[in-house]
Amino acid sequence: MKKITLITDTNASLPGNIIDKFEIIQVPINIQFAEETFITGVNIDDSELFRMINERKVIPTTAAPAPSAFMNAYQIALDHGVEQILCICCSGEVSGTYNSAVIAKEDFPYIDIHVIDSRGLSLAEGFQVLAAAEGIEAGKDINQILTDIANLRNNTVVYGALPTLKYLAMGGRMGKLAAGVGNTLEIKPILTLRDGKLDLLEKVRTWRKAKGRLIELAMASAEGFEVERVGLIHVNNEEGVLELYEELKAALDVNLDPIVAEFTPGLSVHTGAGVIAFTLVLGQAD
Repeated sequence: MKKITLITDTNASLPGNIIDKFEIIQVPINIQFAEETFITGVNIDDSELFRMINERKVIPTTAAPAPSAFMNAYQIALDHGVEQILCICCSGEVSGTYNSAVIAKEDFPYIDIHVIDSRGLSLAEGFQVLAAAEGIEAGKDINQILTDIANLRNNTVVYGALPTLKYLAMGGRMGKLAAGVGNTLEIKPILTLRDGKLDLLEKVRTWRKAKGRLIELAMASAEGFEVERVGLIHVNNEEGVLELYEELKAALDVNLDPIVAEFTPGLSVHTGAGVIAFTLVLGQAD
């Protein structure tokens, strides 16, 4: 029996084999099409999400898990007889998930529950969860694990590129006229994780230049550091992100086995289909 049980949300973008291997309890983000609710990882994924968006011509909304969802997760952990619970949530800057987890904790004053705002999204959150899972497996105590994930958080970078402005326009995040002009000029936004939010870093012309810019950003970020982990994130574009990794491997001189992950609906609904992105965890070079 593990002394510490790990809980996270589906915005961590962790593949199912990792969730299963480390017996992580996952709380899903909900997707709302009008009166219909879909549950990430249960009855909707990125492929189904964009099939429905293209069919219905509407962008759905997302809903953070209610406190009751975390209460249920905590109870499942307790039913397995654990001594401590570590709950790592997506950034509180963009979601109410962390607040829900904190509120739910109040119903369990008799158990040691640590709720952490990862300040991350997708694998920037997921790599913290993975580090915690590996720490639990190695027998580390909760304080060691918390130190490990705080250090990792400060040494993680995320960059991505959007191939189309169509979905930003549909969701009202960009005027349709501006999006139309942007698509005509082949404007491709470059995104990064900054201050706990996915933020526009810059805009470049053409998809080829966007991919080249991602390589440049990776090289600049990794200069003077050792690349310890690589995450590849995509929205219905696994082939594209794997092609990007071939270029990253050469540019960074690494040959790590990356984690390849869907962005997952709670996040991809805000960007659109076709996205490619990477996450690097950096350590001190020898």
